[in-house]
Amino acid sequence: MAKVIVLSNQKGGVGKTTTANALAVIFKARGYRVLAVDMDPQGNLSFSMGADTDGSATIYDVLKGELKTRFAVQRTALVDIIPSNILLSSIELEFTGASREYLLRSALQTLLPLYDYIFIDSPPALGILTVNAFTAADYVLVPLLSDIFSLQGITQLKETIDRVRNYCNPDIQMLGAFLTKHNARTRFSKEIKGTLDMVAADLDMPVLQTSVRESISLREAQSLQQSILDYAPYSNAVLDYGRLANELLERGLA
Repeated sequence: MAKVIVLSNQKGGVGKTTTANALAVIFKARGYRVLAVDMDPQGNLSFSMGADTDGSATIYDVLKGELKTRFAVQRTALVDIIPSNILLSSIELEFTGASREYLLRSALQTLLPLYDYIFIDSPPALGILTVNAFTAADYVLVPLLSDIFSLQGITQLKETIDRVRNYCNPDIQMLGAFLTKHNARTRFSKEIKGTLDMVAADLDMPVLQTSVRESISLREAQSLQQSILDYAPYSNAVLDYGRLANELLERGLA
């Protein structure tokens, strides 16, 4: 039965899509059955995986109930993925009734026995799409840039997760927060790490030991729709994501 992990942060540009891509590719390379689900209307994860978002079914069609979930799964050269496109942004207006928080959870039920891990990329907002991702997930993983602005929204994010835990998904767990584009040698980055530790302690949120360093090769691999393991296997960030995968497995994903 698949374990479902959602990448979330209401701030954009923190590395949600990059992390979803990296972890999905790394876990698949280690022999696990992996599915990626793009819940961001921007469709960046879909593009980076080489998925067709124009002429094929997307998560939007699934949530609307227009086809069974398995028919939206695309088997790309990187991993299996349910893609997204801009149509998904209309879900907020189209679904206003009761139980709309459970659309994704219901859609994924038939796929859970087919995979070991499902990674969900969520939009940079705390609206109904993110709430759907939380309701469907077992774990939340929070990437944060090494700057003070990334820390400002953690409280609101934690409050949203707590509300989902109280009303929709009592089993959801915080897997942890971690820093991206991090340079541990600078004084500023060290101060950010210390601030994160203090804020997270107040919120009872785990902080992962692994941080991910900046690397242009990650963006290049995604823009070329190539696996990071093939494009730049020994770059700092790819090595860091390998360590992050190890830490996640040690923390309960195994």
